Amino acid sequence: MAGNRMTKIAAKDIEPNRRRGGDLRTLLSPATAGASSGFMGVLTMEPGEVVTEHYHPYSEEFLYLASGEITARVDGEPVRLSAGEALHLQKNVRHRLENHGPAPAFMVFQLGPLAPRPELGHVDTEPLPGQEKV
Repeated sequence: MAGNRMTKIAAKDIEPNRRRGGDLRTLLSPATAGASSGFMGVLTMEPGEVVTEHYHPYSEEFLYLASGEITARVDGEPVRLSAGEALHLQKNVRHRLENHGPAPAFMVFQLGPLAPRPELGHVDTEPLPGQEKV
């Protein structure tokens, strides 16, 4: 089906975003699907990988761990997640994801509502991979 009723997108067709770490692919968003209330995607983290700490001033985040194990640092406190568990993060809550396990971790995430402009959606609170300063 096509048109304004729906959008179908395969993760393999989306370029990975590795800016904060891991292999993040935003699947359904304003840019890819004309979404108006949020966006969703998938994140794969290999053993030893992290997603650097950040927060979302306008959006709540919903994270579902489909496979593997991760530690989410929520406002600095460790929260262990195993496959089949979900985590809800309120607006303005700092979070960092770490894969200390022996296997890749695969997650599905959703954020909403949208920030007024895309560049306002994330606030980095630690240096990004390959950078010395935020």
